[in-house]
Order: sequence, then structure tokens, then C-alpha cells
Amino acid sequence: MQPKVKICGLTTQEALEAAIAAGADFVGFVIFPKSPRHVDIAGAKALANTARNRARSVVLLVDPDDELFDRVCAEVAPDLIQLHGHESPERVAKLRARGDTAIMKAIGIKAPGDAEKAEPYRRPGRADLILFDAAPPPDAGDALPGGNGLSFDWKILDGVSRRFDFALAGGLNAENVREAIRLTGAAIVDVSSGVEKAPGIKDPQRIVRFLETAKSTSVAAR
Repeated sequence: MQPKVKICGLTTQEALEAAIAAGADFVGFVIFPKSPRHVDIAGAKALANTARNRARSVVLLVDPDDELFDRVCAEVAPDLIQLHGHESPERVAKLRARGDTAIMKAIGIKAPGDAEKAEPYRRPGRADLILFDAAPPPDAGDALPGGNGLSFDWKILDGVSRRFDFALAGGLNAENVREAIRLTGAAIVDVSSGVEKAPGIKDPQRIVRFLETAKSTSVAAR
């Protein structure tokens, strides 16, 4: 089985077109002012409209209030909303109930057993998809909740792919994505900083290399 690929943190039409042309299954847009990949709602809407019916669009939000969540659903109309903050399972359930937009919930991983944090989010009416990402270091001050170029020990996820499909992020690039897929069995691999030439600036050639490598790697079927 071939893994699907998400290119996250896209900010320009040029980078978006490069990702779609190279075969990206998901394209991600970040609405979070602290991120170098931040776009406003109007920018995310324009990018999502370009991607529509060509790749699935994902908007990343961090602890959104109801107003922001509703505006993104109504104005951007993404295929998924990625919640990448400290949203509790109960908060995810409330947001999921506000509309028909599917939700991907990010779970920070740094130590054995952290994958079990996903279980409360997998109950009916909560997250439709789980993303495992490297947890930011505790002493990193204003570190972003994701997109830091950090990885984690992929062996922590041993056996998870036999229970449910998930997405994998955290320090991925064209040089290590094959090994990441082999060790974790991730159904989706998600990259942002690993295809950039500077924070927030995507490199079309790195996008192509990442997609070629990921899509030439097989995932064992559950």
C-alpha cells in the first residue's frame, strides 16, 4: 500500500501548485499568527479554492475559539481542520459537533506510552484522524506546537498501525521518510520544514523529492 502525503504550511500559490503537481494528497495551511507559515483566512480561502477537487485541504488551528473555528469552516471550507493545540477530547467533540468538517487531532510524542494519549480522541464524534508529531521541548520557551523540524523515536509507535491508521509528522524530510514509514507503518506522512529552504519558504524541488521518496515506499496493510 502506498502512503499518502501531506505538504503543510503552504503560503503561496506557486508552492501549492508544486505540491499538487508532484502528487500531494493533502495540502495544509496554517492559521496561527506565531508561525512563519501563517496565512490569514482570506489567504487560506484562496489557497483552498485552488486545491479544491485536486488535493484535500487542511487548515491547522491552535486552540481555536468557536468564532474562529466557525469562520474557517464557513469561509475556507477545508476538507479537514487540524487541531494542533491543547484541545481536550471534550473540546474536540464540541468542535466536531459544530459542523460537517472532519477533524485531525495532533498528539505530541516524546516518550514511550505517549501514543496512548490518542485513545480518548478516537471515540465516536471526536477526531476523524490522529496525527502523531514530535512534542516541543519543555524548555523551548515560545516553541511552536509543530513545524519545529524535530523528530522523535519512531519505535514508540510500534504496533499502533495495526490498530488504526494515522498520520506522522516531526522532522521528516526526503532523507528519512522512507525509514519513518518502514518503522511506523504510517498511512500518511506530513512534512513542513523538511521541504523548506528557510522558515516558511517552501522549495519546490524538495517537495518533489519528498513526494517521490514517500510514494515509492510501501506501507504494510493492516
